[in-house]
Amino acid sequence: MPSLIDQTLFSEPSGRPLGLVFLCGALLLAGQQGYYIIVEGATLFYPSLFMIVGMALSGIAESLPKPRRREAGVLRVTALTVLVSLLVIIFVVPDLITT
Repeated sequence: MPSLIDQTLFSEPSGRPLGLVFLCGALLLAGQQGYYIIVEGATLFYPSLFMIVGMALSGIAESLPKPRRREAGVLRVTALTVLVSLLVIIFVVPDLITT
């Protein structure tokens, strides 16, 4: 019997529309960061970098062709690792994020 993790993470990619949503979200966050750094002169906000990378990896995973289940699963696991590491950093060493 396949496990829930196997069914969720290593399922067929959802297709290009969902991948496009994730990639556009990553692009919007990157554009927002670029605007605040270049125009407003703000410093880099590191948590948004984690979000950009996580969303971009998820978008790439969903944009893969249907037979590439394993590659999509590896990209999904990598995206989850990036996003969970952000949560761990926030709770364990919050000074790394705020400075």
